[in-house]
Amino acid sequence: MKYTARRLGTALLVLFLSSLAVFGLLRMAPGDPATILAGQDASPAQVEQIRHALGLDESLPAQYWHWLTGLLTGNPGQSYIFKQSIGDLVGQRLGNTVQLLVLSTLVMIVLGTILGVSAAVATRGPARTIVDLLSTIALATPPFVSSIVFIFLFAVSWRLLPVGGQWSFFDAPTISVQFLIMPAIAVALPGSAVVARLLATEMRRTFQEEFARTAQAKGASRGRIVVRHVIPNSLGPAVVEVGIRIGELFAGAVVVEAIFTRSGLGSLLVTAVQNRDYLLAQDLLLLSVAFAIVMQLLTEIGISRVDRRIAIGKVLA
Repeated sequence: MKYTARRLGTALLVLFLSSLAVFGLLRMAPGDPATILAGQDASPAQVEQIRHALGLDESLPAQYWHWLTGLLTGNPGQSYIFKQSIGDLVGQRLGNTVQLLVLSTLVMIVLGTILGVSAAVATRGPARTIVDLLSTIALATPPFVSSIVFIFLFAVSWRLLPVGGQWSFFDAPTISVQFLIMPAIAVALPGSAVVARLLATEMRRTFQEEFARTAQAKGASRGRIVVRHVIPNSLGPAVVEVGIRIGELFAGAVVVEAIFTRSGLGSLLVTAVQNRDYLLAQDLLLLSVAFAIVMQLLTEIGISRVDRRIAIGKVLA
């Protein structure tokens, strides 16, 4: 309980500091929402009138306070550009982003596990080199680069998958997955490489533990030792990393959704930043930070419940 309370307090502090950073960085960016809304032919008086209507003529501390109190009271505000409640905008696009994040998470877990186990059990130099090379490529390739490569190969050259767009999963699951495959893999690749390396490193260490050597001395096959002993005792760091990476997947989804023309929260954030829609951009950025914090917190609490040494060690630290 003490460990959970301490982590929760830290999470709230990080979220507050993140809100300050999000608010300040957006205000430092060049451009004025009032000028964009008024148009190029608007007079200074018209621009100033729009600034007053949006509350942009108030001091920065006052603007921040109004935004923060609005969030705390359940009023995220109204978008400058779309003229809609931000809550409604998020609700309309949340499902598309959730579909992408869910499939990306599954790809990250499956691919990371396959690469990690393969790297750990590979006894020959060439096999381990190939697996390590694949992990390095996946880790070093940004999602926008892999997105472009996937589009060129699978959509343009081979015409196996649609270039972009989306389809409701509940209306046509098969078609929806076809639209999701390329963006999901592009988002998941860097995270899967990190998970693979952590799992492989932990498995190699576990192979040297006494219980693994004892099982081998008793004549157990290598495959049985890996499945029954090594993998279950090596999942801790990889599980924590998966939880952290799930929270970070939204960052990759921002660019990927724009490339694949998906109508999700990522593309909505890009539109908000391009048009200096302060309230919408602030809410979406803080939402992504909150999601990452919650996922990391839940993962750490879950692992501490499984292994009490983690909780005791961190509380005493």
